[in-house]
Amino acid sequence: MEQTDFKVYGYRWIVLLAFMFVVAINQLLWITFAPITGHAASYYEVSDLSIGLLSMSFMIVYIVVSIPASWAIDTYGVRVAVGIGAVLTGVFGLMRGILAENYTLVLIAQIGIAIGQPFILNAVTTVAARWFPIQERATAAGLGSLAMYLGIAVALVLTPYLTIQSDINGMLLTYGVVSLIGIIIFFVFVKERPPTPPCRPDQEERSLVFDGLKDSLRIRDFVFLLVIFFVGLGVFNAVTTWIEDIVRPRGFSIIQAGNIGGLMIVGGIIGAVAIPMLSDRNRKRTPYLLLAVIGAVLGLVGVTFASSYWLLLVSAFVFGFFLLSAGPVGFQYGAEITHPTPEGTSNGLLLLMGQISGIVFILGMDIMKSPETGSMTTSLLVLIGLMVLSLFFATRLKEPTTLMTE
Repeated sequence: MEQTDFKVYGYRWIVLLAFMFVVAINQLLWITFAPITGHAASYYEVSDLSIGLLSMSFMIVYIVVSIPASWAIDTYGVRVAVGIGAVLTGVFGLMRGILAENYTLVLIAQIGIAIGQPFILNAVTTVAARWFPIQERATAAGLGSLAMYLGIAVALVLTPYLTIQSDINGMLLTYGVVSLIGIIIFFVFVKERPPTPPCRPDQEERSLVFDGLKDSLRIRDFVFLLVIFFVGLGVFNAVTTWIEDIVRPRGFSIIQAGNIGGLMIVGGIIGAVAIPMLSDRNRKRTPYLLLAVIGAVLGLVGVTFASSYWLLLVSAFVFGFFLLSAGPVGFQYGAEITHPTPEGTSNGLLLLMGQISGIVFILGMDIMKSPETGSMTTSLLVLIGLMVLSLFFATRLKEPTTLMTE
């Protein structure tokens, strides 16, 4: 008999908040060293690129682990698969704090945390689909993405202060203790499913993961979306990783670099809440994706050329607001146009594109850095050009028609 009884439970917000806490911690540990690149390079007596590798390791590992993680999410569910990611994040986060004096051991711990990342991030739309009705899913995915941005913002702003107060050892140990708390919160509060589905059966059922993978790559709009994420998420990963190197040649301190990066993420947090809510309310995806790319281009131009502190802050905010708001809308758009591909699969493919491009863009920015001044203006101009190219693909996207009705 077809299941017609479905209900939305208030506990969905508890599950989402606990999931968001784990997401935020994982991303905090990813980007820890970005605002203190020069200081960390001196502390460990290594190059700036070696410090960049601590962030880039997440992208390298993601390429290998993403599809198996998506399979685990779609096969074993949120509690098991995300639980694996939470445990890896907590255990290796604490290890990184305890062994903070040794660069090699910190890198090994960072890789351990990185293995946990796709088990967590690839589940954003799965958590939304398990607990939320269709008209709230972009909002739920937006809040999941907000957690990513919040963790990054805390790291960018707080890390320089903690480093000045207690040096790198104390800073990493503090983060390690917090990451251990994340394990406890996740397993105490996260449940796999509500007692009854939050939507109609046709909005819940999904295909087998590898069948969905093949089917999704045959969809023109999803391929275009992959290109947009390849550029947009890659630009975000590269700019975030090199934020201190970008502004250092203009005379800004690590505190100012952290504030610039932090305000960029604050803009993203606001955008990740506001834009998906508007998308859900108007039952439209593509206009908001197009708006996000246009705004991100304008913000990146400001980040590239601004020489005054206040203009850099404004540009970073605009860049973050528009670029990061595209994430949750794009994730939900991808889940809708690839239905019945599992959410973990479509979500994982989109994130995978950004990890691959992130590696390329991070290395490219380091290679193109001016040997005399350390300026990254040339590489930032290349990124602007790629963003303009992605704007073309955004104009070609068609609105989904099958899942936007209740």
